[in-house]
Amino acid sequence: MGTKNEERRTKNGTRGTNNGTDGTYNRPLEMIRAKNCAWAAAIVVLLAAPVFAQTPPPEPVEPISLAGPRFGFTMMSDGVVEKLASRSINVRPTVSQFGWQIEKRFSTGDGPTIVTEFVGLVGGLDQDVVLPSATWLIGIRTASGAEFGVGPNLTPAGTAMAIAAGVTFRSGNLNIPVNVAVVPSRSGMRVSMLTGFNIRRD
Repeated sequence: MGTKNEERRTKNGTRGTNNGTDGTYNRPLEMIRAKNCAWAAAIVVLLAAPVFAQTPPPEPVEPISLAGPRFGFTMMSDGVVEKLASRSINVRPTVSQFGWQIEKRFSTGDGPTIVTEFVGLVGGLDQDVVLPSATWLIGIRTASGAEFGVGPNLTPAGTAMAIAAGVTFRSGNLNIPVNVAVVPSRSGMRVSMLTGFNIRRD
C-alpha cells in the first residue's frame, strides 16, 4: 500500500511540474510570446504609417506665356538728360514710352508665382526721337496680383539695374499690369510709369 501511494504521488508530482512534454501547463509562456508578437506588430505599424500617409507629389505645372503692349512715360534726372545729350540725343526730362512685354509665369500652386519678363520700349517719339530700352526682370507675384522684380536695363544712357513694383488686375483672361520702375545709375535716376495689357500665348 505504501509503495503504491508513493508511486501515485511521484506520478502526480511529475505531471504537475511537466512544462516540456505536456502542453497543458505551457500557457504562461505562450501568453508572453503572444504579447511580444503583438508589441512587435504594433511597432511595425507605427513605423510604417508615416510612409503610407505621405502626400503624393503634385503634378508638374507647365509655365504660362503672356504677351502684350506696354505704354507710359519716363522721367529722367538732369544727369541722365546731359548724358544723352553728350551722345547727340536731345530730349526733355519726360519722354513717352511705347513697347511690348513678353512674360513667362511659373505657377507654384496656390502660393506666389515666379515671373520672368522682357520689356522692350521706344521712348521719345513725342519729341521726334527714338530712344530704345530693354529690360529683363525676374520677380514674384502674389495671388492678389501684387508683384516685385529686379533685373538689368540697357539704354543709350548706359547699363543699370531696374527695380520694379506694381499690381496686375485680372478681368477674365485679360491681365492689366500697372507698374512703377526705378533705374538708378551713375548718370542719375530714371522713374517710369507703365501700363498695358497681356493675354496668354499658346
